Amino acid sequence: MNTFLISLFTAATLSAPTPSMTPATIDAYVRGAVESTGLPGLSVVVTHNGKVVHAAGYGHDSEGHAVTQNTPMRVASVSKSFTAMAVMTLVERGKIALDGPVAAQLPGFRMADPLAAKITVRQLLNQTSGLSDSTVDIAAVENATSLADYTSRLSGSALRADPGTHWEYCNVNYDLAARLVEVASGQRFGDYLRERVFGPLGMKSSAVSDQVVKPADGYNSIFGAWLPRPELSGFLNDSGSGGVITTAADMGRWLIAQTGDGRPLVKRQSLDVMHTPIKTRDYGMGWGVDQDTGLLTHSGNLFTYNAVEAISPKTGYGFAVMANGAALTDDTYAIMEGLAALSEGRTPETPGGDRQLYELVLGAIAVVAAGLGTMGVLRARRWAARRPRWPWLRLVPLLLPAAVLAAYPDLVSFLMNGRAVTWAQLTYFAAPLSIMLLVTALAGTVAAVARICVLCKLTRYTN
Repeated sequence: MNTFLISLFTAATLSAPTPSMTPATIDAYVRGAVESTGLPGLSVVVTHNGKVVHAAGYGHDSEGHAVTQNTPMRVASVSKSFTAMAVMTLVERGKIALDGPVAAQLPGFRMADPLAAKITVRQLLNQTSGLSDSTVDIAAVENATSLADYTSRLSGSALRADPGTHWEYCNVNYDLAARLVEVASGQRFGDYLRERVFGPLGMKSSAVSDQVVKPADGYNSIFGAWLPRPELSGFLNDSGSGGVITTAADMGRWLIAQTGDGRPLVKRQSLDVMHTPIKTRDYGMGWGVDQDTGLLTHSGNLFTYNAVEAISPKTGYGFAVMANGAALTDDTYAIMEGLAALSEGRTPETPGGDRQLYELVLGAIAVVAAGLGTMGVLRARRWAARRPRWPWLRLVPLLLPAAVLAAYPDLVSFLMNGRAVTWAQLTYFAAPLSIMLLVTALAGTVAAVARICVLCKLTRYTN
Protein backbone atom coordinates (compact mmCIF):
# COMPACT_ATOMS: atom_id res chain seq x y z
CA MET A 1 0.00 0.00 0.00
CA ASN A 2 1.51 3.34 -0.99
CA THR A 3 1.96 6.35 1.26
CA PHE A 4 -0.99 8.16 -0.31
CA LEU A 5 -3.47 5.49 0.79
CA ILE A 6 -1.75 5.00 4.15
CA SER A 7 -2.24 8.68 4.92
CA LEU A 8 -5.89 8.44 3.92
CA PHE A 9 -6.79 5.52 6.15
CA THR A 10 -4.58 6.56 9.05
CA ALA A 11 -6.28 9.95 9.09
CA ALA A 12 -9.70 8.35 8.86
CA THR A 13 -8.93 6.06 11.79
CA LEU A 14 -7.06 8.32 14.16
CA SER A 15 -8.40 11.84 13.67
CA ALA A 16 -11.27 13.01 15.80
CA PRO A 17 -14.04 15.27 14.56
CA THR A 18 -13.11 18.91 14.95
CA PRO A 19 -15.26 20.86 17.42
CA SER A 20 -16.59 22.99 14.56
CA MET A 21 -18.00 19.96 12.70
CA THR A 22 -21.13 19.39 14.74
CA PRO A 23 -24.47 18.85 13.02
CA ALA A 24 -25.52 22.30 14.20
CA THR A 25 -22.51 24.11 12.74
CA ILE A 26 -22.76 22.20 9.47
CA ASP A 27 -26.45 23.03 9.27
CA ALA A 28 -25.82 26.71 9.95
CA TYR A 29 -23.11 26.88 7.29
CA VAL A 30 -25.23 25.12 4.65
CA ARG A 31 -28.28 27.27 5.37
CA GLY A 32 -26.11 30.34 4.88
CA ALA A 33 -24.73 28.83 1.66
CA VAL A 34 -28.22 28.20 0.29
CA GLU A 35 -29.08 31.82 0.98
CA SER A 36 -25.88 33.25 -0.53
CA THR A 37 -25.99 31.05 -3.64
CA GLY A 38 -29.74 31.27 -4.15
CA LEU A 39 -29.93 27.59 -5.09
CA PRO A 40 -33.50 26.25 -5.18
CA GLY A 41 -32.67 22.91 -3.57
CA LEU A 42 -29.61 21.31 -2.01
CA SER A 43 -28.77 18.10 -0.18
CA VAL A 44 -25.60 17.51 1.82
CA VAL A 45 -23.93 14.70 3.73
CA VAL A 46 -20.78 14.72 5.88
CA THR A 47 -19.18 11.51 7.16
CA HIS A 48 -16.32 10.65 9.53
CA ASN A 49 -14.94 7.48 11.10
CA GLY A 50 -17.62 5.25 9.64
CA LYS A 51 -20.50 7.46 10.73
CA VAL A 52 -22.72 10.08 9.18
CA VAL A 53 -22.07 13.35 10.98
CA HIS A 54 -24.84 15.23 9.20
CA ALA A 55 -27.21 14.53 6.31
CA ALA A 56 -29.97 16.90 5.32
CA GLY A 57 -31.82 18.66 2.53
CA TYR A 58 -32.58 22.34 2.05
CA GLY A 59 -34.95 24.27 -0.15
CA HIS A 60 -37.47 22.61 -2.47
CA ASP A 61 -37.76 20.62 -5.66
CA SER A 62 -39.66 21.59 -8.81
CA GLU A 63 -42.77 19.78 -7.59
CA GLY A 64 -42.96 21.93 -4.48
CA HIS A 65 -41.71 19.29 -2.05
CA ALA A 66 -39.09 20.07 0.58
CA VAL A 67 -35.66 18.64 -0.24
CA THR A 68 -34.54 16.13 2.41
CA GLN A 69 -31.69 13.68 2.85
CA ASN A 70 -33.89 11.17 0.97
CA THR A 71 -34.63 13.33 -2.07
CA PRO A 72 -33.38 11.71 -5.32
CA MET A 73 -30.74 13.79 -7.09
CA ARG A 74 -28.92 13.29 -10.37
CA VAL A 75 -25.19 13.27 -9.68
CA ALA A 76 -23.92 13.27 -13.28
CA SER A 77 -20.21 12.46 -13.58
CA VAL A 78 -19.93 11.52 -9.90
CA SER A 79 -21.30 8.29 -11.42
CA LYS A 80 -17.82 7.50 -12.75
CA SER A 81 -16.58 6.49 -9.31
CA PHE A 82 -19.45 3.98 -9.08
CA THR A 83 -18.63 2.56 -12.50
CA ALA A 84 -14.97 2.21 -11.54
CA MET A 85 -16.03 0.36 -8.40
CA ALA A 86 -18.23 -2.00 -10.42
CA VAL A 87 -15.32 -2.78 -12.73
CA MET A 88 -12.94 -3.38 -9.83
CA THR A 89 -15.33 -5.85 -8.18
CA LEU A 90 -15.18 -7.87 -11.40
CA VAL A 91 -11.40 -7.49 -11.63
CA GLU A 92 -11.12 -9.03 -8.16
CA ARG A 93 -13.42 -11.87 -9.21
CA GLY A 94 -11.24 -12.57 -12.25
CA LYS A 95 -13.99 -11.60 -14.68
CA ILE A 96 -12.18 -8.55 -16.10
CA ALA A 97 -8.48 -8.16 -16.86
CA LEU A 98 -7.57 -4.61 -15.83
CA ASP A 99 -4.53 -4.47 -18.13
CA GLY A 100 -6.05 -6.57 -20.87
CA PRO A 101 -7.34 -5.09 -24.15
CA VAL A 102 -10.96 -3.96 -24.04
CA ALA A 103 -11.61 -5.35 -27.53
CA ALA A 104 -10.67 -8.86 -26.38
CA GLN A 105 -13.15 -8.67 -23.51
CA LEU A 106 -15.97 -6.72 -25.14
CA PRO A 107 -17.53 -8.29 -28.24
CA GLY A 108 -18.93 -5.64 -30.53
CA PHE A 109 -16.33 -3.02 -29.68
CA ARG A 110 -14.70 -2.00 -32.94
CA MET A 111 -13.52 1.36 -34.20
CA ALA A 112 -12.27 2.70 -37.52
CA ASP A 113 -8.91 3.31 -35.89
CA PRO A 114 -6.97 0.01 -35.59
CA LEU A 115 -5.14 1.38 -32.53
CA ALA A 116 -8.42 1.03 -30.60
CA ALA A 117 -7.65 -2.69 -30.32
CA LYS A 118 -4.83 -1.78 -27.92
CA ILE A 119 -6.98 0.15 -25.40
CA THR A 120 -6.89 -1.48 -21.97
CA VAL A 121 -9.53 -1.40 -19.27
CA ARG A 122 -7.17 0.56 -17.03
CA GLN A 123 -6.82 3.20 -19.75
CA LEU A 124 -10.59 3.57 -19.97
CA LEU A 125 -10.83 4.24 -16.24
CA ASN A 126 -7.77 6.52 -16.20
CA GLN A 127 -9.12 8.47 -19.23
CA THR A 128 -5.95 7.71 -21.21
CA SER A 129 -7.54 5.56 -23.92
CA GLY A 130 -7.12 8.15 -26.68
CA LEU A 131 -10.89 8.52 -27.02
CA SER A 132 -12.01 12.11 -27.50
CA ASP A 133 -15.21 14.06 -28.06
CA SER A 134 -13.48 15.64 -31.06
CA THR A 135 -13.11 12.31 -32.88
CA VAL A 136 -16.23 10.46 -31.71
CA ASP A 137 -19.71 11.15 -33.11
CA ILE A 138 -21.15 12.24 -29.77
CA ALA A 139 -24.56 13.05 -31.23
CA ALA A 140 -24.86 9.47 -32.48
CA VAL A 141 -23.90 7.78 -29.20
CA GLU A 142 -26.17 10.06 -27.16
CA ASN A 143 -29.13 8.70 -29.15
CA ALA A 144 -28.25 5.12 -28.21
CA THR A 145 -30.95 2.98 -26.61
CA SER A 146 -28.67 0.67 -24.63
CA LEU A 147 -25.02 0.22 -23.73
CA ALA A 148 -24.73 -2.45 -26.44
CA ASP A 149 -26.19 -0.03 -29.00
CA TYR A 150 -23.90 2.71 -27.67
CA THR A 151 -20.84 0.52 -28.19
CA SER A 152 -21.81 -0.44 -31.74
CA ARG A 153 -22.19 3.24 -32.70
CA LEU A 154 -18.47 3.79 -32.13
CA SER A 155 -17.54 1.69 -35.16
CA GLY A 156 -16.90 4.68 -37.41
CA SER A 157 -14.99 6.77 -34.88
CA ALA A 158 -11.25 7.27 -34.45
CA LEU A 159 -8.85 8.00 -31.60
CA ARG A 160 -7.26 11.36 -30.98
CA ALA A 161 -4.06 9.86 -29.54
CA ASP A 162 -2.37 6.49 -29.15
CA PRO A 163 -3.72 4.57 -26.13
CA GLY A 164 -1.82 5.36 -22.94
CA THR A 165 -0.06 8.48 -24.26
CA HIS A 166 -2.56 11.26 -23.62
CA TRP A 167 -5.06 12.10 -20.88
CA GLU A 168 -8.39 13.49 -22.00
CA TYR A 169 -11.69 13.52 -20.16
CA CYS A 170 -14.25 11.70 -22.30
CA ASN A 171 -17.54 10.17 -21.17
CA VAL A 172 -17.22 7.40 -23.76
CA ASN A 173 -14.54 5.77 -21.60
CA TYR A 174 -16.96 5.14 -18.75
CA ASP A 175 -19.90 4.13 -20.89
CA LEU A 176 -17.67 1.50 -22.49
CA ALA A 177 -16.62 0.42 -18.99
CA ALA A 178 -20.28 0.04 -18.05
CA ARG A 179 -20.87 -2.13 -21.11
CA LEU A 180 -17.86 -4.22 -20.10
CA VAL A 181 -19.50 -4.76 -16.71
CA GLU A 182 -22.61 -6.04 -18.47
CA VAL A 183 -20.66 -8.51 -20.62
CA ALA A 184 -18.42 -9.74 -17.80
CA SER A 185 -21.29 -10.17 -15.32
CA GLY A 186 -24.05 -11.30 -17.66
CA GLN A 187 -26.34 -8.67 -16.12
CA ARG A 188 -27.61 -5.24 -17.09
CA PHE A 189 -25.37 -2.55 -15.69
CA GLY A 190 -28.08 -1.18 -13.40
CA ASP A 191 -28.86 -4.64 -12.06
CA TYR A 192 -25.20 -5.33 -11.33
CA LEU A 193 -24.81 -2.04 -9.48
CA ARG A 194 -27.90 -2.81 -7.43
CA GLU A 195 -26.67 -6.28 -6.46
CA ARG A 196 -22.94 -5.66 -6.05
CA VAL A 197 -22.55 -1.98 -5.15
CA PHE A 198 -25.74 -0.24 -4.02
CA GLY A 199 -27.24 -3.29 -2.33
CA PRO A 200 -24.32 -4.33 -0.11
CA LEU A 201 -23.93 -0.72 1.07
CA GLY A 202 -27.61 -0.31 1.86
CA MET A 203 -28.10 2.32 -0.85
CA LYS A 204 -31.75 1.46 -1.37
CA SER A 205 -32.71 4.73 -3.08
CA SER A 206 -30.02 4.68 -5.79
CA ALA A 207 -30.17 3.58 -9.42
CA VAL A 208 -28.88 4.41 -12.90
CA SER A 209 -32.30 4.88 -14.44
CA ASP A 210 -35.04 7.40 -13.82
CA GLN A 211 -37.46 4.56 -14.51
CA VAL A 212 -36.29 3.01 -11.22
CA VAL A 213 -35.66 6.10 -9.09
CA LYS A 214 -37.45 9.18 -10.40
CA PRO A 215 -36.00 12.61 -9.58
CA ALA A 216 -38.01 15.77 -10.03
CA ASP A 217 -37.10 18.11 -12.87
CA GLY A 218 -34.20 20.37 -12.05
CA TYR A 219 -33.83 24.11 -12.61
CA ASN A 220 -31.97 26.62 -14.76
CA SER A 221 -31.22 30.14 -13.60
CA ILE A 222 -32.22 32.79 -16.13
CA PHE A 223 -31.39 36.31 -15.01
CA GLY A 224 -32.05 35.49 -11.39
CA ALA A 225 -35.19 33.39 -11.88
CA TRP A 226 -34.97 29.64 -11.33
CA LEU A 227 -37.11 27.93 -13.98
CA PRO A 228 -37.95 24.20 -13.69
CA ARG A 229 -36.97 22.23 -16.79
CA PRO A 230 -36.79 18.55 -17.71
CA GLU A 231 -33.25 17.25 -18.09
CA LEU A 232 -32.08 17.46 -21.69
CA SER A 233 -32.52 14.18 -23.52
CA GLY A 234 -29.43 12.06 -24.04
CA PHE A 235 -27.97 8.72 -23.07
CA LEU A 236 -28.44 8.75 -19.28
CA ASN A 237 -30.40 5.65 -18.27
CA ASP A 238 -27.86 2.86 -17.63
CA SER A 239 -25.04 5.26 -18.45
CA GLY A 240 -21.74 4.55 -16.74
CA SER A 241 -20.53 8.09 -17.21
CA GLY A 242 -23.39 10.05 -15.67
CA GLY A 243 -26.52 8.03 -14.97
CA VAL A 244 -26.53 7.59 -11.18
CA ILE A 245 -29.49 8.99 -9.24
CA THR A 246 -29.05 8.90 -5.47
CA THR A 247 -29.74 10.66 -2.18
CA ALA A 248 -27.68 12.34 0.51
CA ALA A 249 -28.44 9.44 2.87
CA ASP A 250 -27.17 6.90 0.34
CA MET A 251 -24.12 9.01 -0.52
CA GLY A 252 -23.20 8.88 3.15
CA ARG A 253 -22.96 5.09 2.92
CA TRP A 254 -20.90 5.39 -0.27
CA LEU A 255 -18.43 7.85 1.27
CA ILE A 256 -17.95 5.65 4.32
CA ALA A 257 -17.05 2.76 2.01
CA GLN A 258 -14.62 4.97 0.09
CA THR A 259 -12.71 5.90 3.24
CA GLY A 260 -12.41 2.22 4.13
CA ASP A 261 -14.63 2.50 7.21
CA GLY A 262 -17.73 0.70 6.02
CA ARG A 263 -18.49 -2.65 4.49
CA PRO A 264 -15.72 -3.31 1.96
CA LEU A 265 -16.82 -3.84 -1.63
CA VAL A 266 -13.23 -4.46 -2.75
CA LYS A 267 -9.85 -4.90 -1.11
CA ARG A 268 -7.99 -1.84 0.08
CA GLN A 269 -5.46 -2.45 -2.64
CA SER A 270 -8.22 -1.89 -5.20
CA LEU A 271 -9.32 1.28 -3.41
CA ASP A 272 -5.69 2.36 -3.65
CA VAL A 273 -5.70 1.79 -7.41
CA MET A 274 -8.87 3.85 -7.88
CA HIS A 275 -7.79 6.73 -5.66
CA THR A 276 -4.17 7.09 -6.76
CA PRO A 277 -3.64 9.51 -9.66
CA ILE A 278 -1.65 8.54 -12.73
CA LYS A 279 1.78 10.10 -13.23
CA THR A 280 0.73 12.50 -15.97
CA ARG A 281 -2.52 13.79 -14.46
CA ASP A 282 -4.20 14.26 -11.08
CA TYR A 283 -6.79 11.61 -11.96
CA GLY A 284 -7.18 8.03 -10.82
CA MET A 285 -10.30 6.01 -11.63
CA GLY A 286 -13.39 8.13 -11.12
CA TRP A 287 -11.50 10.21 -8.57
CA GLY A 288 -9.17 13.18 -8.99
CA VAL A 289 -6.88 15.04 -6.61
CA ASP A 290 -7.54 18.74 -6.03
CA GLN A 291 -4.03 20.17 -5.81
CA ASP A 292 -5.22 23.26 -3.90
CA THR A 293 -6.90 21.33 -1.10
CA GLY A 294 -5.48 17.80 -1.31
CA LEU A 295 -9.00 16.40 -1.44
CA LEU A 296 -9.94 13.37 -3.49
CA THR A 297 -12.90 14.62 -5.52
CA HIS A 298 -15.14 14.18 -8.50
CA SER A 299 -17.74 16.68 -9.63
CA GLY A 300 -20.72 16.16 -11.89
CA ASN A 301 -22.61 18.58 -14.11
CA LEU A 302 -25.77 17.95 -16.08
CA PHE A 303 -28.04 20.54 -17.65
CA THR A 304 -30.31 20.86 -14.61
CA TYR A 305 -28.33 19.25 -11.75
CA ASN A 306 -24.86 19.65 -10.22
CA ALA A 307 -23.05 17.51 -7.65
CA VAL A 308 -19.67 16.85 -6.06
CA GLU A 309 -18.18 14.19 -3.79
CA ALA A 310 -14.93 14.42 -1.83
CA ILE A 311 -12.91 12.61 0.81
CA SER A 312 -10.09 14.16 2.80
CA PRO A 313 -6.88 12.15 3.28
CA LYS A 314 -5.86 14.61 6.04
CA THR A 315 -8.93 14.26 8.22
CA GLY A 316 -10.83 11.20 7.01
CA TYR A 317 -13.97 13.25 6.41
CA GLY A 318 -16.25 12.61 3.45
CA PHE A 319 -18.49 15.16 1.78
CA ALA A 320 -21.20 15.12 -0.87
CA VAL A 321 -23.15 18.14 -2.08
CA MET A 322 -25.97 17.88 -4.64
CA ALA A 323 -28.04 20.69 -6.16
CA ASN A 324 -31.17 20.54 -8.28
CA GLY A 325 -30.21 23.64 -10.26
CA ALA A 326 -27.62 24.40 -12.96
CA ALA A 327 -26.37 27.81 -14.00
CA LEU A 328 -23.30 29.48 -15.50
CA THR A 329 -21.45 28.66 -12.27
CA ASP A 330 -21.49 25.51 -10.14
CA ASP A 331 -21.79 26.40 -6.47
CA THR A 332 -21.74 22.83 -5.16
CA TYR A 333 -17.95 22.66 -5.34
CA ALA A 334 -17.53 25.88 -3.35
CA ILE A 335 -19.95 24.61 -0.71
CA MET A 336 -18.00 21.35 -0.47
CA GLU A 337 -14.77 23.31 -0.02
CA GLY A 338 -16.44 25.25 2.78
CA LEU A 339 -17.37 22.02 4.52
CA ALA A 340 -13.80 20.79 4.13
CA ALA A 341 -12.55 24.03 5.68
CA LEU A 342 -14.86 23.50 8.65
CA SER A 343 -13.52 19.97 9.09
CA GLU A 344 -10.01 21.40 9.40
CA GLY A 345 -11.03 24.04 11.91
CA ARG A 346 -10.84 26.87 9.36
CA THR A 347 -13.45 29.53 8.68
CA PRO A 348 -15.05 28.82 5.30
CA GLU A 349 -15.55 31.51 2.72
CA THR A 350 -19.10 32.46 1.83
CA PRO A 351 -19.96 30.71 -1.43
CA GLY A 352 -22.00 32.20 -4.24
CA GLY A 353 -22.31 35.59 -5.82
CA ASP A 354 -20.69 34.80 -9.16
CA ARG A 355 -23.90 33.54 -10.76
CA GLN A 356 -25.79 36.65 -9.70
CA LEU A 357 -23.00 38.93 -10.93
CA TYR A 358 -22.62 37.21 -14.30
CA GLU A 359 -26.34 37.25 -14.96
CA LEU A 360 -26.60 40.90 -13.93
CA VAL A 361 -23.80 41.86 -16.33
CA LEU A 362 -25.23 39.78 -19.18
CA GLY A 363 -28.71 41.22 -18.59
CA ALA A 364 -27.32 44.76 -18.59
CA ILE A 365 -25.47 44.13 -21.86
CA ALA A 366 -28.67 42.81 -23.45
CA VAL A 367 -30.66 45.86 -22.32
CA VAL A 368 -27.99 48.28 -23.57
CA ALA A 369 -27.73 46.40 -26.89
CA ALA A 370 -31.51 46.54 -27.35
CA GLY A 371 -31.46 50.26 -26.62
CA LEU A 372 -28.62 50.93 -29.03
CA GLY A 373 -30.33 48.85 -31.70
CA THR A 374 -33.52 50.87 -31.31
CA MET A 375 -31.56 54.12 -31.55
CA GLY A 376 -29.79 52.78 -34.62
CA VAL A 377 -33.12 52.23 -36.35
CA LEU A 378 -34.54 55.60 -35.33
CA ARG A 379 -31.42 57.44 -36.44
CA ALA A 380 -30.81 55.48 -39.64
CA ARG A 381 -31.94 58.33 -41.88
CA ARG A 382 -29.77 60.86 -40.03
CA TRP A 383 -26.79 58.50 -40.28
CA ALA A 384 -27.29 57.97 -44.01
CA ALA A 385 -27.82 61.71 -44.66
CA ARG A 386 -24.32 62.41 -43.38
CA ARG A 387 -22.99 60.16 -46.14
CA PRO A 388 -20.27 58.59 -44.01
CA ARG A 389 -17.13 57.48 -45.78
CA TRP A 390 -17.13 53.77 -46.60
CA PRO A 391 -20.74 53.37 -45.39
CA TRP A 392 -20.92 49.64 -46.14
CA LEU A 393 -17.74 48.98 -44.19
CA ARG A 394 -19.18 50.85 -41.23
CA LEU A 395 -21.99 48.32 -41.07
CA VAL A 396 -19.59 45.50 -40.22
CA PRO A 397 -19.43 46.19 -36.44
CA LEU A 398 -23.23 46.01 -36.31
CA LEU A 399 -23.19 42.58 -37.91
CA LEU A 400 -20.35 41.12 -35.83
CA PRO A 401 -22.68 39.94 -33.01
CA ALA A 402 -24.73 38.04 -35.61
CA ALA A 403 -21.56 36.35 -36.88
CA VAL A 404 -20.62 35.39 -33.30
CA LEU A 405 -24.12 34.01 -32.72
CA ALA A 406 -23.94 31.93 -35.91
CA ALA A 407 -20.65 30.40 -34.76
CA TYR A 408 -21.72 30.16 -31.10
CA PRO A 409 -21.91 26.32 -30.74
CA ASP A 410 -18.60 25.89 -32.56
CA LEU A 411 -16.91 28.54 -30.43
CA VAL A 412 -18.12 26.91 -27.21
CA SER A 413 -17.04 23.51 -28.54
CA PHE A 414 -13.56 24.91 -29.22
CA LEU A 415 -13.33 26.30 -25.68
CA MET A 416 -14.40 22.89 -24.34
CA ASN A 417 -11.61 21.05 -26.14
CA GLY A 418 -13.77 19.81 -28.97
CA ARG A 419 -16.71 18.47 -26.94
CA ALA A 420 -19.84 18.43 -29.06
CA VAL A 421 -22.19 21.35 -28.29
CA THR A 422 -25.71 21.76 -29.69
CA TRP A 423 -28.11 24.70 -29.85
CA ALA A 424 -30.48 22.86 -27.51
CA GLN A 425 -27.76 22.54 -24.87
CA LEU A 426 -27.06 26.26 -25.06
CA THR A 427 -30.64 27.02 -24.02
CA TYR A 428 -30.12 25.36 -20.63
CA PHE A 429 -27.62 26.58 -18.01
CA ALA A 430 -26.00 28.88 -20.61
CA ALA A 431 -29.36 30.52 -21.34
CA PRO A 432 -28.44 33.99 -19.98
CA LEU A 433 -25.36 34.12 -22.22
CA SER A 434 -27.35 32.76 -25.17
CA ILE A 435 -30.12 35.32 -24.66
CA MET A 436 -27.59 38.15 -24.43
CA LEU A 437 -25.94 37.06 -27.68
CA LEU A 438 -29.31 36.71 -29.40
CA VAL A 439 -30.52 40.16 -28.32
CA THR A 440 -27.19 41.74 -29.29
CA ALA A 441 -27.21 40.02 -32.68
CA LEU A 442 -30.82 41.02 -33.39
CA ALA A 443 -30.22 44.60 -32.30
CA GLY A 444 -27.17 44.96 -34.52
CA THR A 445 -28.78 43.24 -37.48
CA VAL A 446 -31.98 45.30 -37.32
CA ALA A 447 -29.98 48.53 -37.07
CA ALA A 448 -27.80 47.46 -40.02
CA VAL A 449 -30.83 46.54 -42.14
CA ALA A 450 -32.46 49.90 -41.36
CA ARG A 451 -29.32 51.74 -42.46
CA ILE A 452 -29.02 49.63 -45.61
CA CYS A 453 -32.62 50.39 -46.58
CA VAL A 454 -32.14 54.12 -46.11
CA LEU A 455 -28.84 54.08 -48.02
CA CYS A 456 -30.46 52.25 -50.92
CA LYS A 457 -33.30 54.78 -51.05
CA LEU A 458 -30.89 57.71 -51.00
CA THR A 459 -28.74 56.12 -53.68
CA ARG A 460 -31.72 55.63 -56.00
CA TYR A 461 -32.92 59.19 -55.34
CA THR A 462 -29.54 60.81 -56.08
CA ASN A 463 -29.05 58.70 -59.21
